[in-house]
Amino acid sequence: MRAVFTAIFALLFAAAQAQQPAPGDLERRLVERRAVEAVIWGMPAVNYDLMLQEMLTKTPGKVHQVIYWGRPLDSKNQTLTPNPDALYFMAFFNTKDGPIVLDLPPGDAKGSFNGNIVTIWQMPLEDAGLLGADKGKGGKYLVLPPGYKGKPPRGYIPLQSDTFGGYMLLRSNLKSHSEADVASSVAYGKRMKIYPLSQAAHPPATVFNDVKDIGFDSTIRYDASFFAHLDRIVQTEPWLPRDRAMIDQLKSLGIEKGKPYRPDEARTTELTAGVQEARDWLERTYDAGLPPFFSPTSRWTFPAPPELIKLAQGGYNDTDAYPTDLRGLAYSYAYIGIKRLGAGQFYMISIRDKDGDAFDGARTYRLTVPPKAPVEQYWSVTAYDRQTHALIRGMPRASRSSQIPEMQKNADGSLEVYFGPKPPAGKETNWVPTDPGRKFELMFRAYAPTKALFDKSWVLPDVEKVATP
Repeated sequence: MRAVFTAIFALLFAAAQAQQPAPGDLERRLVERRAVEAVIWGMPAVNYDLMLQEMLTKTPGKVHQVIYWGRPLDSKNQTLTPNPDALYFMAFFNTKDGPIVLDLPPGDAKGSFNGNIVTIWQMPLEDAGLLGADKGKGGKYLVLPPGYKGKPPRGYIPLQSDTFGGYMLLRSNLKSHSEADVASSVAYGKRMKIYPLSQAAHPPATVFNDVKDIGFDSTIRYDASFFAHLDRIVQTEPWLPRDRAMIDQLKSLGIEKGKPYRPDEARTTELTAGVQEARDWLERTYDAGLPPFFSPTSRWTFPAPPELIKLAQGGYNDTDAYPTDLRGLAYSYAYIGIKRLGAGQFYMISIRDKDGDAFDGARTYRLTVPPKAPVEQYWSVTAYDRQTHALIRGMPRASRSSQIPEMQKNADGSLEVYFGPKPPAGKETNWVPTDPGRKFELMFRAYAPTKALFDKSWVLPDVEKVATP
């Protein structure tokens, strides 16, 4: 009998051994799993670095200079869900050599800003401009480096950063898309200044670079290059206490502070598998839908999960919560951080029509914007490529807004905006073109939104399909 039991045990042991992964396979699976988590965790910083590297390699712009788009954005700008109804001014800064001053002019009859200042993790340091900390009066924002011990001089708005790098995104507001109003908006934007605090007594002239005709693509690359961007962040920025658990995780991927990042062919294959699995998870999560805004059945959603918005505005200082999954999701389709979302601007996203179907670029849709839109500045609605979350390539325009005087209004003051490959007859001025070969998504922006938006006394209807002849 003992021989029988011995034989059975030997067979079971052999079967168990056969099911054990080989050491090399176990290592591969570990790397792929950790690569997935690194992508989700590192998304906002890589998102930032993609924009920084595009500036440094594709444009004449440098850190502590300003790049701007001297006309309403078109698809040459392939950033994530940008606003084609304002003129963008972007300044990257680095405080390794000391505090940096971002000097903004007051809003006046000639122009105004809505702006945001963020770290490399796109955590908001402050909002600026009309509804920011300066309330449109202008001001000198002073970004302080990590561990700064000095006393900020009087007359500045101090912002303590936990990273050396960061950027400022300013939207120079447009009265309309006319050439004169665009030129006025550009001239106003060029009144801003950026310079080191050490040169505040005699600030050097700020350099401005118009990049409107340059291809600028910072869409997320779901390939092994993602980790080269992540390595650059690790090498140039301090570890934040909340992120120290990632030190060993990244080390197992070949990313370690103070050491060169040189993945071999096998490691590159593993990293590629990991980043693609992360992409699949992010896309599935986004496709499931963000929380609805107006009602449980509304197809218009919050721009990001409310939990993430709340925790980011608090600097991720809640010791019992750190929403890396939600953060990774949000920065896979957008960029920038807003300190007071709902004060200067508010966004809503729609990825499905009233019937719950994904938007198809080959079909025609209608959005009815009710009268008395709850904004003190303007509203706009923009179509983006569903896959890249950037402006749809090759389209003559990407949006319609209340800044467009030629748009047709209904007798009750409402407006109908159409989306599709061709404009409905007689509706060209109210039409946003789409690519019939691609799916799309929509973002509705409310600048200087009013109470009626948040108490839901004004409701934006869902987008409807339109039968075409």
